[in-house]
Amino acid sequence: MIPFLLILVPLIGGLISFLLKEDRAAKSWSLLIALITLAISLSGIYFFNNADALTLDWPWMPALGTSFNLHMDGMSNMLTLLTAIGLPVIFVAIYKNKYAKSGNFYAGMLLTQAGMMGVFVAADALLFYFFWELALIPAYFLASNWGGEKRVAATFKFFVYTFVGSLLMLIGIFYLYFQTPGNHSFSIDAFYHLHLKTSQQYFFFWLFFIAFAIKMPIFPFHTWQPDAYEQASTGVTMVLSALMVKMGVYATIRWLVPVFPQATNYFSMLIIILSVIGMLYTSLIAIRQDDVKRVIAYSSIAHIGLMCAAIFAQKQAGWNGVMVQMFNHGIVVLGLWIVADAIEQQIGTRKLSEMGGMAQKAPELALLFVIMALANVALPLTNSFIGEFLMFNGLFQYNVVIAIFALITIILTAVYTLNTVQKIFYGELVSTTNNAIDAGLNVRLILWVLVIVIFFFGIYPEPMIHLTNDTVNALLAK
Repeated sequence: MIPFLLILVPLIGGLISFLLKEDRAAKSWSLLIALITLAISLSGIYFFNNADALTLDWPWMPALGTSFNLHMDGMSNMLTLLTAIGLPVIFVAIYKNKYAKSGNFYAGMLLTQAGMMGVFVAADALLFYFFWELALIPAYFLASNWGGEKRVAATFKFFVYTFVGSLLMLIGIFYLYFQTPGNHSFSIDAFYHLHLKTSQQYFFFWLFFIAFAIKMPIFPFHTWQPDAYEQASTGVTMVLSALMVKMGVYATIRWLVPVFPQATNYFSMLIIILSVIGMLYTSLIAIRQDDVKRVIAYSSIAHIGLMCAAIFAQKQAGWNGVMVQMFNHGIVVLGLWIVADAIEQQIGTRKLSEMGGMAQKAPELALLFVIMALANVALPLTNSFIGEFLMFNGLFQYNVVIAIFALITIILTAVYTLNTVQKIFYGELVSTTNNAIDAGLNVRLILWVLVIVIFFFGIYPEPMIHLTNDTVNALLAK
């Protein structure tokens, strides 16, 4: 029942939010729904962690061999927890921001959360596709209705990419459905037990991979992302960057590698090379950016590229690292976006060339951003360190030369991250920052909560590793 509630609560909450016309009512209602969803997620991990509570299988369209089948294992628990944490963090951080038709804005955010929850718990391919689209459709309207002047063009590019990917995946799903024996089934177990010919695997592997690669995104399917992140309002960008990209990583682990094992082995070197090229390429581009949102956007592509490379290396250490890093990347990038939004709200610009000396006016915000920056670099004792260490471990086991090239991105990440910190907070005050003040209480409070999470999992990552270890073992054994 837990997975059903994780979908139902934000879904109903979002639909009700459409009816709320008063700004404060929409904000308070959405925050309440997000906190209830977080409580349900935590209860599924700590109080109702049993098969009866975490599995649900209701008839849906039995004639088509599909059912409303939901199941949560360690990976699902971890990602639903991240999604459940993400929305209240975002809502608190943007609580003082003004949005036209705020009821519609918060409704879209909650509906997107419902869709993502469904993606992470669906154990039926048709149901998985349904939730995949449920997450994307409100995200499209959020990005196109609230944001920068060029948001419509950027969102259209995002729509074209994701629509093509979704169409390819749908073709692949139906093909696999007709390959299942007997009356055919969309069940994930039926897909796992398919005996496809090598040529079939090689072709249909790419239909799924392209859809998931666009969503992550990884090179060369990444070009929609920087524009979309830059033009969308920062609250929407937080959802896209911290939460929604995990749909692609999750789907690769859950639906791609186990279903197409021969194709995964055959194409793994190519995909790892593309991932590492993307890591280097986007890190170099991040160094040249003058817009803080584009710096974070390209940084996110580089970090996701490392996750993708570690997945296809197919080593246990690497997969454990991916599991940990999916959660930790979400926490760190939320913090980075919150600070970026706080700065833009105050001084009205995102250009690094127009900033400087803000630490003199906003010392607490400067301290919090430095901690987030060090976590982004994966400094020891921050939460990102153990995930990156394990992923690089897996890459070294796979191929030392590739791992060495991937390691170069650690230096590049330090360059663009610390350069961003220096340009915003240090040096001389300029006209745009001269009247800056520290961020509001809501922003500082939620950033300190994220800092606690960063240091807790940096010092003691065992709970996250333990939560997902059985899932890693089970999937690598398929």
